[in-house]
Amino acid sequence: MQFRRAQTLDEALDVLGELGKDARILAGGTDVVIQYLHGEIAPETLVHIEGIGDLATVSLNHRTTLGPLVTHRALATDEALGTAHPALAASARTVGGWQTQAVGTIGGNICNASPAADTAPPLLVADAHVTLASRRGKRRLALTDFFIDRRQTVMDPDEMLTAIDLDPLPAGAGEAYLKLGRRGAMEVALVGMAVRIGFAADGTVDSARIALCSVAPTPRRVPEAEEALIGSRLNASVLDAAGEALRAAACPIDDARASASYRMRTLRGLLERAAIQCREAVTL
Repeated sequence: MQFRRAQTLDEALDVLGELGKDARILAGGTDVVIQYLHGEIAPETLVHIEGIGDLATVSLNHRTTLGPLVTHRALATDEALGTAHPALAASARTVGGWQTQAVGTIGGNICNASPAADTAPPLLVADAHVTLASRRGKRRLALTDFFIDRRQTVMDPDEMLTAIDLDPLPAGAGEAYLKLGRRGAMEVALVGMAVRIGFAADGTVDSARIALCSVAPTPRRVPEAEEALIGSRLNASVLDAAGEALRAAACPIDDARASASYRMRTLRGLLERAAIQCREAVTL
């Protein structure tokens, strides 16, 4: 295996254009190196991009823009970013231990396309879009369209992720990320859920976004559950209906960490806890 260090985006795109599927992007390496050592991937060339400073920036405007090299630690500790995206900050704090957070990147978490990617649900409820670049040009698409299947995305072999843009939390809204696991951190999610709820002046729900991970081949939003909350005051019957919609959208598997039936049973309770956190975060 060869190792090539790219100091600029142009250099990285040149290598990907030359080698295509025989190359693999390497940043923090918290996923790629482990997969390589386990024989799950076997790229001929690793293209190291960690030194491309332009890909590690954060911009907070009407839409937040994150470079793919922003680390989990930066997401978890940046005060302004945490105010604009509390669920994303909360999810970043659950990704591995502090060593993993210090080098692991949001771009890697997305591009790895794990069904249990912690940052994916908060990004989905923030209407995240990704920008993919190659020597052929750039394209921007919704994160909902980025994931195809477990560890599969729509990226072509000569493309790389160069930016993620998303909606900051608006006034009158709260959001939360809850992760079910045997431990609070350093644990792959048994179920992950992000919820963003907006409230009208009278306390009723006027907008809702809900996304899940670890219950299907890809992280996903659940519009049917969102619709069940709109116009309500989050009473038990409404949460029951939304919980049923979550279960209908989920297709978890049995594995060594939890059974599919257990994962299904947790969804309604997680939703209620997240909805309470959203409501408590808002002053009407």
